[in-house]
Amino acid sequence: MTLLILLIAIAAGAANPFQAGSNAELNKDLGQPLWAGIIVYASGLLGVLCLQLFFRQPFPTHAKLAAAPAWAWFGGLISILPTLVGLSLAQRLGAGIFTGVSVSAALATSIALDHFALIGFRQHAASPARIAGCALMIVGLWIIART
Repeated sequence: MTLLILLIAIAAGAANPFQAGSNAELNKDLGQPLWAGIIVYASGLLGVLCLQLFFRQPFPTHAKLAAAPAWAWFGGLISILPTLVGLSLAQRLGAGIFTGVSVSAALATSIALDHFALIGFRQHAASPARIAGCALMIVGLWIIART
């Protein structure tokens, strides 16, 4: 794993509470989570289209589109749940608790996905050390929530 890849992953993780906070503020101001979600996704689409203008990736071939497994097409649909939950709960819980709960749940789910080599991930056993690391995240979250 190169340092640049790790730094990009850190930046993406650091962006999560900013995203949740800005989405939640939009929802608070609009008072309508579905419309706030529509605006969030429309602005995201606009951003990706701007990136496409810069990078100019060719449209995937029919063969590549057909080769993707059925479950691979549902990522955007799945992202609706965390987006709407963030819109509705991030400010109520606070950035630390909301992000901690989200990351801890994502980590526990990731360990299971890795262990069973699901949805395209390579198999990484849910070793006692990995499970302990996840448990430490949950204990850390509990400490943050209590203070």
